[in-house]
Amino acid sequence: MKEISISDITMKEAARSGDFSLSFKEKIELAKLLDRLNVSVIEVSPIENVKTDSLLIKSLAAVVEKATLTVPVSLTEKSVDLAYEAVKEAKRFRLQIRVPVSSVQMEYVCHKKPEEIITAIHNTVTYASSRCNEVEFMAYDATRAEKEFLEEALTTAMKAGATVITVCDNAGIMLPDEFTVFLDQLMADIPLLKEVRLGVYCANDLALADSVAIAAIRHGISEVKTVSYGDVTASLENVTKIVAAKGSAFGVTCAIRQTELQRILSQIVWICSTTRSKKSPFDYGVREEENDIAALTIHDELPAVLEVVKKLGYELSEEDGARVYEAFLRIAAKKESVGSKEMEAIVATAALQVPPAYRVESYVINSGNIITATAHIKLWRDDQLLEGISTGDGPVDAAFLAIEQIVGHHYELDDFQIQAVTEGREAMGETIVKLRDNGKLYSGRGISTDIIGAGIRAYVSALNKIVYEEAEV
Repeated sequence: MKEISISDITMKEAARSGDFSLSFKEKIELAKLLDRLNVSVIEVSPIENVKTDSLLIKSLAAVVEKATLTVPVSLTEKSVDLAYEAVKEAKRFRLQIRVPVSSVQMEYVCHKKPEEIITAIHNTVTYASSRCNEVEFMAYDATRAEKEFLEEALTTAMKAGATVITVCDNAGIMLPDEFTVFLDQLMADIPLLKEVRLGVYCANDLALADSVAIAAIRHGISEVKTVSYGDVTASLENVTKIVAAKGSAFGVTCAIRQTELQRILSQIVWICSTTRSKKSPFDYGVREEENDIAALTIHDELPAVLEVVKKLGYELSEEDGARVYEAFLRIAAKKESVGSKEMEAIVATAALQVPPAYRVESYVINSGNIITATAHIKLWRDDQLLEGISTGDGPVDAAFLAIEQIVGHHYELDDFQIQAVTEGREAMGETIVKLRDNGKLYSGRGISTDIIGAGIRAYVSALNKIVYEEAEV
């Protein structure tokens, strides 16, 4: 039977639509879950911020084991080069060239005439295929394109080296039988389509994307774009369930792991739908505890320890790596194994110890179940005493927002961990705060009998590392 490729565009859709947002860390987790589900293709958003987006794609390339990682490019060689350099370490990767082919889209999106579009398609696909073995050409708004121009655009892309052709019904205006007639006509008029992988994207404006996708699968297409969260196009869950139940009747199957489908999709929905309070500008709400990725012992050598540190999201210099390993050996000598939480604390304590640009002078926190939490923070910067006052969704949130007010910059809060280090009423609490700036992770550690105070000190510790590196650049 023919195996249908399932392409997931949830991550790309999050960046494009703004209906929901994902942090750097959440994108990594989403990719891991999709890869575990045996999704064939995972699509990311195009590179806009070169440093941050390239780092994200490189991080995804390191964790995605089976799926093809797809990066969109624009109609320039520079865009192709940036995408290729970011994704080239992935086990399987693809460059995606999306071009509007309807008259209205060409005029308002590309500001090019039809003949210029054809030339741009030829040049960009030719260059992309010289750098990458798998190139996808997406005919955007194909169902509203002039028939002759669409055929010329697709033929040009295939002759230039495109190995995947995707036709898009972006307006979502076609019924299932109308779309299959459209596909039949294309395949009859363009024999070259039989030599490439043909895919479809169907907008869900009429709530028919699932039906249109299944109709297209029955008529010979090889790949369908879906979402695991949201409703902009065909549902990954619905399409794969239909293929699993009825695919044998029309000779198709897909690799999605049906036994794990519901569990993994519930995790994805939880990641995408868990949001922060509207009163707080922080990036996301409280997360469940992740599986421990480390189980290191005293017998593990430096490369193994640094590999775990890398999986936790840190990029360390050779000097900091040596410090972390020395600290790890001291801890490992007293324990049977060292887990992720211990490694987080070791990195926060041993790596990138810097002179404090900011020092905590004082803090006053007010909170309760019938009042909005407020924080009044005072920090020293050099010889100047600065203060910030903020409300927030809880005392920790208010405190961090007050610090941001002082600093005048928002950092992505990647993680916030709390754990007790002693027992009893006067127990010491330890916090780990992880901030992300330009895609890079910085962690700080704070210890106090006051857990809010520990969190403030941990945040300032991470902040000082960011400020130090910015000053060094």
